[in-house]
Amino acid sequence: MRIVIAPDKFKGSLDAAEVAAAVADGVRSALPGADLDLVPVADGGEGTVAAALGAGFRPVEATVTGPVGDPVRAAVAVDGSTAVVELAAASGLDLLPGAAAGTPRFAPLDAGTAGTGQLITAALDAGCTRIVLGVGGSATNDGGAGMLAALGARLTGAGGAPLPAGGGALAGIEAIDLSGLDPRLAGVEVVLAADVTNPLLGPDGAAAVFGPQKGASAADVSTLDAALARFARCVAAAVGRDPDELVSLPGAGAAGGVGFAALAVLRATRRPGIEVVRELVRLDERLAGTDVVITGEGSLDGQSLGGKSPVGVAAAARAHGVPTVIAVCGRNQLDAGQARAAGFDQVHALADREPDPRRSMAEAARLLTELGRELASEQGTGART
Repeated sequence: MRIVIAPDKFKGSLDAAEVAAAVADGVRSALPGADLDLVPVADGGEGTVAAALGAGFRPVEATVTGPVGDPVRAAVAVDGSTAVVELAAASGLDLLPGAAAGTPRFAPLDAGTAGTGQLITAALDAGCTRIVLGVGGSATNDGGAGMLAALGARLTGAGGAPLPAGGGALAGIEAIDLSGLDPRLAGVEVVLAADVTNPLLGPDGAAAVFGPQKGASAADVSTLDAALARFARCVAAAVGRDPDELVSLPGAGAAGGVGFAALAVLRATRRPGIEVVRELVRLDERLAGTDVVITGEGSLDGQSLGGKSPVGVAAAARAHGVPTVIAVCGRNQLDAGQARAAGFDQVHALADREPDPRRSMAEAARLLTELGRELASEQGTGART
């Protein structure tokens, strides 16, 4: 029996590789002869580089500027001419002071994306001509201004003074000069791995929708939206395009507006995150001849149906004729009809085994191993001949 185990992370508990390993331990104990293929996945956010590394990419490490200016050690995943850059590794919420203790000190007006631009430079230095930019989990609302500055753009305010980092500073931007952009970017294909289709501005934009998740007050949201609008007009003038068109591009509002900078300046193409990751980890070819797929993530809910990893894995499995697709999760909020529509034959939640959320998260590996053992026992008679 061939079983592909392709989960995303259980956020706050286990990363995707740890989830896959825990399930696999249980499966092996019940089916020691099973052909197991562990394929940790991600949706373009946190874990995307790890998924690529697990699929054979090599790490290229760099020390970059974190979201509030502290040095951060991060890695780009490289395979041939392709690099995977994860914004969260340089400009993510988990890098804020206090984040490790669960009390992040948000900086909605001041956090910047310079580190993400520095990671892109590391990819260029590695000779890459195709860059996948995963943009989930950002701590920033700077429209990608810091990223562009790190790549050679010059952002100036009154009197030609350079702008400080952060989205709040964009309220004073007068111009952006792109003539100093790294010339290697002209020959690079950039893929924006993002499920978000929000525009840059307005009630559905970066500040209004995602700013509060990064500590922005109502006043901050208003400040940021106006600042991003000013920034967008400067960018549009620099690239010779209509600002209304650029701010309305689907995905421009991703990651506090990093999507806007990638689309408008780096000429990126936006694609759903799990679709990109499927290619990076060669999921489709690894599904050939598979009897069972086990996927999942920490929480299955309405958001999962909008393109999250487990649904993308299930779609790939169905496309390749895999007979059984099983989802495992910490908590399940899908009803039976939604689960079927998502492509799952079965859904198993750790909360059904351990109702206490803290214990469920703390003991997730053990619970997943138990679940893997039970699922393997149930599926043991279904191998292809």
